[in-house]
Amino acid sequence: MTLAEFDMTYREGDILLCGTDEAGRGPLAGDVFAAAVILPPDAVIEGINDSKKLSEKKREQLFDTITNAALCWSVQRATVEEIEMMNILNAAMLAMKRAVESLEMRPDLLLVDGNRLPDTDIRSLAIVKGDGLSQSIAAASVLAKVTRDRYMLQMAREYPQYQFEKHKGYGTKLHYEMLDMYGASEIHRMSFLRKYYAKKSAGSV
Repeated sequence: MTLAEFDMTYREGDILLCGTDEAGRGPLAGDVFAAAVILPPDAVIEGINDSKKLSEKKREQLFDTITNAALCWSVQRATVEEIEMMNILNAAMLAMKRAVESLEMRPDLLLVDGNRLPDTDIRSLAIVKGDGLSQSIAAASVLAKVTRDRYMLQMAREYPQYQFEKHKGYGTKLHYEMLDMYGASEIHRMSFLRKYYAKKSAGSV
């Protein structure tokens, strides 16, 4: 079954089907982003898949294809401050809620990647690994990922010492080396760094 065919199994009549997904739950720095996308019922987007399985060049190409094809779409975020205040999972759900509520059209059914649902009164279904099953979720996955990567490139210009353009805030060897050299910035998620700094102070890193 193709990703487009998967979505067709959830379409009843002329309902507006929306996919939503987030990007940036794992990094040590930066906001978390989420996208919501409503595609036309007959849309078939060639080459679409879970954004993590696509090259950066392919994601950029698909971004334009998806936004041009969509009936409507939205990308929103939750900030580092919100991540620290409510934890990353709840912040990701908040970003999803914002993305859905920012759509120009109200969907009838929401397909959500993962096993948790955002707080919305729209009928919703959680689809585990949905970004590899549903065209609508995969489209949202691409939009969220590309938007967050672009944001991290902007952060790389503001904080060049961390080389965010190379790791997008994820916990790579290079990123930890830059943290050791320069310390954490205001866009780092300190709750994600507590264990690392505890190990360092104990001399085990």
